Amino acid sequence: MTYWTERRMEAAQPLDVPDPKVAPNAAEPRQGTAWTAPPTRGGSGATTQAARSSGAAWTKGGAVARTTGRIFFTTQGRNASCSGTAVTSANKSVVLTAGHCVKMSGAFHTNWVFVPGYDKGQRPFGTWPATRLLTTPQWNSGEDINFDVAAAVVAPVNGKTLVDTVGGQGVAFNQPRRQQMYAFGYPAAAPYDGSKLVYCGGRTFDDFLASRGLGLTCDMTGGSSGGPWMLNFTESTGLGTQNSVNSFKYNFAPNWMFGPYFGTEAQAVYQAAQTTNAA
Repeated sequence: MTYWTERRMEAAQPLDVPDPKVAPNAAEPRQGTAWTAPPTRGGSGATTQAARSSGAAWTKGGAVARTTGRIFFTTQGRNASCSGTAVTSANKSVVLTAGHCVKMSGAFHTNWVFVPGYDKGQRPFGTWPATRLLTTPQWNSGEDINFDVAAAVVAPVNGKTLVDTVGGQGVAFNQPRRQQMYAFGYPAAAPYDGSKLVYCGGRTFDDFLASRGLGLTCDMTGGSSGGPWMLNFTESTGLGTQNSVNSFKYNFAPNWMFGPYFGTEAQAVYQAAQTTNAA
């Protein structure tokens, strides 16, 4: 896509979803206190703590280095960036991302492209323009953070589909919570600059504040939104099963990342995308 010159990509600003409001009466940290791990929840006595994991550059290659990429688009007159993943699909042309990475403040983004394997300005697998953007009814109508999920259908490039070019990650829905996961993305806000793929890993926990999503200890910043959370991820192959996306953070807890639970609504978005004609 000719619009996206290297200069425009480098100047694109990371897009963040607005901070969700903390539910009334939810426990909050004292002023000046940073939470680095969620507390143990009651009931069964099970601990939901996750080991702290700072975002580190992914240097092991494999499928995840090809299937994960940066997303660029124009929103409200400015160029911005998110992250996304090529996933296995019937049309071999689906990118999963966050809802706010396709639509925000009531309008769908324009000039939307996916750049798999983005690395320090290089586009080793090309630039893939979206032919259709889809999100959940809940995000589409009210930007409900619990359903911050979206899919893009991208056009073939040089006669080949996205999955035939870079491969695709598996996807799973309605899975048990509190599992071990890896999160990937292209954080572009300080201290990161969007130039490379970054990851975190740990056991997820349930958000006990304002959403019904999943939490992971991770310090990735804006621009990582829409990047995949992987179950059963194998470092040696870079393959896993996508089960959420980077969605939002609370401003008082910068070491936590939250993602929506991939339930029936997320599955419906994926199903609609994979049966859409990509041309």
